[in-house]
Amino acid sequence: MSTDPELLIERRGQALWLTIQREDRRNAINAAVLEALTAALADASRDTSVRAVVLTGNGTRAFCAGADLQTGQSFRFDYSQPHQALADLFRQARRCTVPLIARVNGACMAGGMGLLAMCDLAVASRSATFGLPEVKVGVFPAQVLAVLQHQLPRRVLNELCLTGEPMSADRALAAGLVNEVAEPEALDGAVHALLARLLDKSPSAIRRGLYTLKQVESLGFEQAMAFTESQIGLFALTEDAQEGQAAFREKRAPNWTGR
Repeated sequence: MSTDPELLIERRGQALWLTIQREDRRNAINAAVLEALTAALADASRDTSVRAVVLTGNGTRAFCAGADLQTGQSFRFDYSQPHQALADLFRQARRCTVPLIARVNGACMAGGMGLLAMCDLAVASRSATFGLPEVKVGVFPAQVLAVLQHQLPRRVLNELCLTGEPMSADRALAAGLVNEVAEPEALDGAVHALLARLLDKSPSAIRRGLYTLKQVESLGFEQAMAFTESQIGLFALTEDAQEGQAAFREKRAPNWTGR
């Protein structure tokens, strides 16, 4: 376990848990959180013993409230740099081939919606709320759109961006923003149940599968077909593919090597 003043990093079995430690600021994002999250995802991608990453916020009030507006520095960047820290976190998440799971324990707002959207799967407390309130403070969820726009119906996305009003966990579920909604006291149980459904599967198939999913999202039909034609052959060459098919024929549980 690594205890950062801003981010708690814990290894729980085959999963890495990342908990934003800013409950007094509704787990709002600052430079230290962005740096620690980006580094943790890069480390997880390199460590083949990490099978999943769970991202959450401390306490029960907020998953992440977005930028920390109390600092007065939230939207002041060094424009001599072509890349900004939040965008680089989203880039790192996009490169990650370990499943990222959002454990949405409370309010998920503004940049917090970006953290949610960069994850591959999400489980939310029924008490959680979701919103893009940037227009209320004179800005707009610009960077968040890059990771959020394909996860919501356009009318729903437009409403969130243009009105700044939040929506409930049940509506987020209906819109496809989260995979599951659980009662607050059952949230951890739902996360662990989802992890169990991932951790018994082939590690190599999941790594290569996430890579494939992320690549084909922005490709046209012919490009996607050409890319996936090559990928299926590579899947079949892995040790896990050979083991999985042998286990199926022999009616036994597979013994994955992750290779």
